[in-house]
Amino acid sequence: MTRIAATLALCLFLTPAQAQDAPAPDKDGDVGEGFSLLNEGAKLLFRGLMDEMEPAMRDMGEAMGDLQPALRDLLAKVDDLRNYEAPERLPNGDILIRRKADAPPLPEETPEPEETPAPDAPSPDAPGIEL
Repeated sequence: MTRIAATLALCLFLTPAQAQDAPAPDKDGDVGEGFSLLNEGAKLLFRGLMDEMEPAMRDMGEAMGDLQPALRDLLAKVDDLRNYEAPERLPNGDILIRRKADAPPLPEETPEPEETPAPDAPSPDAPGIEL
């Protein structure tokens, strides 16, 4: 998707520059008019493509925003990527990323505190009052 957007942007910037390098129009002005029409056609084409891509790019941005907390957790667990070997694909399709033997030990994870019920809340084992 990024490659398409970069190509479109490059073409959009190059189109006016090519039109400026065109030879001067002859007596009838056919050459200059032709380049002008090509320039306008290219602008319309690229504008249409950009309009079609805008919703997909917006959705991709939202998806990346949703993934951000999970990626932060993953990066905190992984530590430094230089401590790992290149990924290896197994015959069953799994991908292994082995930690290097000379890598320093991982930092100890602090367990997340378990949620404790509020002091005035009844315990789930206590008999309840039925109405």
